[in-house]
Amino acid sequence: QVQLVESGGGLVQPGGSLRLSCKVSGTNFDGYSVGWYRQAPGKQRELVARLSGIRTTYTASVLGRFAISRDYAENTVYLQMNKLKPEDTAVYYCNLNGTSDYWGQGTQVTVSS
Repeated sequence: QVQLVESGGGLVQPGGSLRLSCKVSGTNFDGYSVGWYRQAPGKQRELVARLSGIRTTYTASVLGRFAISRDYAENTVYLQMNKLKPEDTAVYYCNLNGTSDYWGQGTQVTVSS
């Protein structure tokens, strides 16, 4: 059974940093792209960043501030978030996409002074 467990969310002041982690169990990364999505209250879930092979894609609002990476040895996906803004406040979800689609339960990120 494939499971994705996110961690690392929390409350941070504007301009601060957080690193989200997504521990994957039940499979490895072969044949999958990995991504982070977020959903703010009253809004649709949106793609934040995706890593497919060696190619990374970011939504425009996080370009230059966020970085996605994965550690094959730890079977973990990371999202480093710097220079956080109040509009980054959302529940962040990890996604594994291939022949099947898997999601984590989400982790809350709140950016507020």
